[in-house]
Amino acid sequence: MIIVGLISGTSADGIDAAVCEVTGAPPGLQARIRHAITYPYPDGFQRRIHRACQPEHSPVDALCQLNADLGEHFAAAAQRAITAAGLTAADVDLIGSHGQTVWHMVQPDGRVSSTLQIGEGAIIAERTGITTVNSFRTRDVAAGGQGAPLTSYLDWLLLRHPDHWRAVQNLGGIANVTFLPPLSDTESDPLAFDSGPSNALIDGAMVTLTGGAQSFDRDGALAAQGRVDEAWLRGLLSHPYYERKPPKTTGRELFGLEMSEELVSDGRGRDLDDASIVATLTALTAESIADAYRRFAPAPVGEIVLGGGGARNPALVAMLRARFDPVPVRTHEDIGLDSDNKEALVFAVLAHETWHARPGAHPALTGAAHGAVLGQITPGANYADLLRRTWCGG
Repeated sequence: MIIVGLISGTSADGIDAAVCEVTGAPPGLQARIRHAITYPYPDGFQRRIHRACQPEHSPVDALCQLNADLGEHFAAAAQRAITAAGLTAADVDLIGSHGQTVWHMVQPDGRVSSTLQIGEGAIIAERTGITTVNSFRTRDVAAGGQGAPLTSYLDWLLLRHPDHWRAVQNLGGIANVTFLPPLSDTESDPLAFDSGPSNALIDGAMVTLTGGAQSFDRDGALAAQGRVDEAWLRGLLSHPYYERKPPKTTGRELFGLEMSEELVSDGRGRDLDDASIVATLTALTAESIADAYRRFAPAPVGEIVLGGGGARNPALVAMLRARFDPVPVRTHEDIGLDSDNKEALVFAVLAHETWHARPGAHPALTGAAHGAVLGQITPGANYADLLRRTWCGG
């Protein structure tokens, strides 16, 4: 099947759209990206999303309109990716859209009671004419899971090493890890969870420090100029989230702009310059990840594979390599996968599995009572033909 995967991540800096080819079924499922693009949001739209992630700035009318406007942008991103791949909408079977997470309701005991991703699937299906699967996370939450990290299911299907445990470390707005047993181990379950912030606090600090002129620390340049305040870092690592046992998930409702603003104020109160504030927050990401491995890794890890935007931050990667030495730290590209578009591929694969009525998550990865078929299907103009071709043998 030809499927377009769509996602706007925690950083909300644009939509990743990938035209993918997915065939087979687990454990023999195969997936590849045929063409991928990044669809940039118009000026001011990222700020609008970030405000929607703050309860005091997200009235219901604004959230309602943002859901529709995101649907329009997701549809446009899909159409642009299809054209760039040299295809037409008639060549595409499905769209799998993650949408934009604006809230992830985590209770004090760590249970996720609700999760909200917006970007109206009906608009995507209407504008493109392509049957659309969206709202993947809610079914896993209904089954008692965390609703995340869903990328871990692709790791489980495609990225296990033949002989040793592999940690697949995503460095998006939030850091999440998947510990994968080797293919030679038929007894052990995988483990996945959010370890805490990755780029979210760094990005938020950059917005605050530059008055909105910069939204991230490009190439880790500012962090590289600073000095890590070790005493402050130790205090930051006492946050109770880091001690909570998996399964666990988090997001901008905890590690978001409000916390970034508070941390910038704290850093200035410690007489730190801007570079040292960013360096310390970068070290917080690296050390909280390393601490999660020490606390929760189910077995010694033979290698670590980095993906996500943070993998392009040399300061952060250097800090991680120093903490994990001598364990090799590689990138997704080193093992033949495009990390920039991996998450878009994930939601193409999940749409494929939903269409074939197969689970889209492993209960050991999300904490759900069972693997559930994920997502909501909105028929497009191709719906009847797709049913005939894929379910009715014609």
